[in-house]
Amino acid sequence: MSRVACRFARVEPRRRVRQLVLGLLSDLPRKNCWTIAEWAGDTTPDGMQHLLGRAKWDADAVRGDVCGYVVEHLHDDRAVLVVDETGDVKKGTHTVGVQRQYTGTAGRIENAQVAVYLAYAGERGHAAVDRELYVPRSWTTDPDRCRAAGLPEEISFATKPELAARMVTRFLDAGHRAAWVAGDEVYGGNTKLRTALEERGIGYVLAVACSHEVTTKAGKFRVDTLAKKVPKRAWHKLSAGTGAKGHRYYDWAVIDLTDPRPGSRQLLIRRNRGTGELAYYRCYSPAPVPLTELVRVAGSRWRVEEFFQSGKGLAALDEHQVRRHTSWSRWVTLAMLAYAFLAVVRADEHARHLGPDELIPLTCNEIQRLFTALVVQPVPDTVHQLRWSTWRRCHQARSRASHYRRQAAQT
Repeated sequence: MSRVACRFARVEPRRRVRQLVLGLLSDLPRKNCWTIAEWAGDTTPDGMQHLLGRAKWDADAVRGDVCGYVVEHLHDDRAVLVVDETGDVKKGTHTVGVQRQYTGTAGRIENAQVAVYLAYAGERGHAAVDRELYVPRSWTTDPDRCRAAGLPEEISFATKPELAARMVTRFLDAGHRAAWVAGDEVYGGNTKLRTALEERGIGYVLAVACSHEVTTKAGKFRVDTLAKKVPKRAWHKLSAGTGAKGHRYYDWAVIDLTDPRPGSRQLLIRRNRGTGELAYYRCYSPAPVPLTELVRVAGSRWRVEEFFQSGKGLAALDEHQVRRHTSWSRWVTLAMLAYAFLAVVRADEHARHLGPDELIPLTCNEIQRLFTALVVQPVPDTVHQLRWSTWRRCHQARSRASHYRRQAAQT
């Protein structure tokens, strides 16, 4: 917390943000301004809501601090930057960026808010280092709606690959380095993103659809057509990394692509050893690399999925109950900081204490449990709990009366 303390000019928000981050790391069943304020001993949630909505501090500056913290402690010369989006299902139409759109969280089209994240994945661990809210055209073409949600008037529509390119550029311009970028089909199929990465000299392994076309010495083909031409001897059984159940083995093949520009370009094909299902990747590197390196990078993409799962489960990344853009960016940035703390502690513990063979190394989940139980354990007294019960009922009564008045006026 001392690392980001300079971003808060007054002592009150500095203390409040510490309590909010501790609340995000707590074992509360549900985390929002109300529950964290009660857990922290506040008499009302006004202070927490003020911190997220009206207090003067720069969430983008704190985001830069989080990025520096992660890179410093998880530094890896072969690190992979992984881009991906996640959605949070929402009700209503006033929450910034919300509309009916596909989200992998629900697996279907829902009324949802979608954000793109950039994760830093190295040998010691992984954590998110940047975030951008996806603002659909239905919002950017409605200035009044954007203004009501706290979006700047000059905001323009940006695709998810454009947001990804923006974050990678920001990461590199800050002086950080990464050898590779990985992403799914949304990003692999975007020519502008691939070109931007090549111009910065960053290698990539980006998934593409089966209908994607590439150029070889024999001509231009769909990638699924090329896969049928791969001889049996060209397939190699390699691990894409270790998971909870051991190594994730697949069959892999690589095909060289032709391009007059400098650099090495390949089509990487992955085949599931059980089902035969195929996946395809566009690959680029400034200099030729072995197949094992491309497979390692392709297997790093699951790290961002783990961040989404753990970030939401451990640090309440998706439990923000806010409508305006400022509040959203502040909440998710502090959630990223909370998860980064767990990832760094995990990495340091693995480096210092391997532990006996009969125990698995400490996980972020176990570290959170121990941290909550041994370090942070506020126990509010009965008077405090009864006071909060009264406050909640009073607030709910005011809300109900307001809804009834609005309904009566419409009738």
